[in-house]
Amino acid sequence: MTAAFGYARGVSVAANLEAVRSRIAAASERAGRDPAGVTLVGASAAFKGVTNAQIEAALAAGLHDFGENRVQAAAERIAALGPRAREATWHLIGHLQRNKVREALALFDILEAVDSLRLAEDLSRRSDHAVSILLEVNVAGEASKFGFAPVEVGAAVAAIGKLPKIDLRGLMTVAPAAADPEAVRPVFRELRELAAANGLRELSMGMTNDFEVAIEEGATIVRVGRAIFGEWPQ
Repeated sequence: MTAAFGYARGVSVAANLEAVRSRIAAASERAGRDPAGVTLVGASAAFKGVTNAQIEAALAAGLHDFGENRVQAAAERIAALGPRAREATWHLIGHLQRNKVREALALFDILEAVDSLRLAEDLSRRSDHAVSILLEVNVAGEASKFGFAPVEVGAAVAAIGKLPKIDLRGLMTVAPAAADPEAVRPVFRELRELAAANGLRELSMGMTNDFEVAIEEGATIVRVGRAIFGEWPQ
């Protein structure tokens, strides 16, 4: 079982990153995996108080993948970082509204939360380059979350995989909040099985509270915010 951790903002981003990487390595070892097969995305949401200085500190400490939830916030962040922004790979990890497609295509390297066929079609039609995407799956069926139902994944993969300029790389999910990360292990296991059944290799699953369990269940991408950047301000 994963231990409880506190994430003080006074601790340096570099120290936090070192701790998270150690936990990734330990979880990978338990699963008989190479930790190099896990991409760490710093969930750097501006609306949760992560500053540009913290992003720069993470870049200096060797983190190069960052996840933003909102298109406009990412646009402001990337503009403020200037040339340094080009050192990063930018993931959109929140819901993408169809009226923001064109802007998102210009900002992000990978769109992790494609949650409908219509959105994928819009991306295909409006893009002038190959677009890397993951399909969001609402494994637990939570009414508050977006995503395909598990039973819809096969048909979605078949349809979206045929769209021009769409590079469908895998699946992502946001597990329900749980005090014990073991409680969401079945969610991660189901996503892994769905990906395998549909010939997809990337699995974006696991956040600060549960990323070690996600790695044990096959995550190739984990999205970690508080454990890197500190507790979100209340």
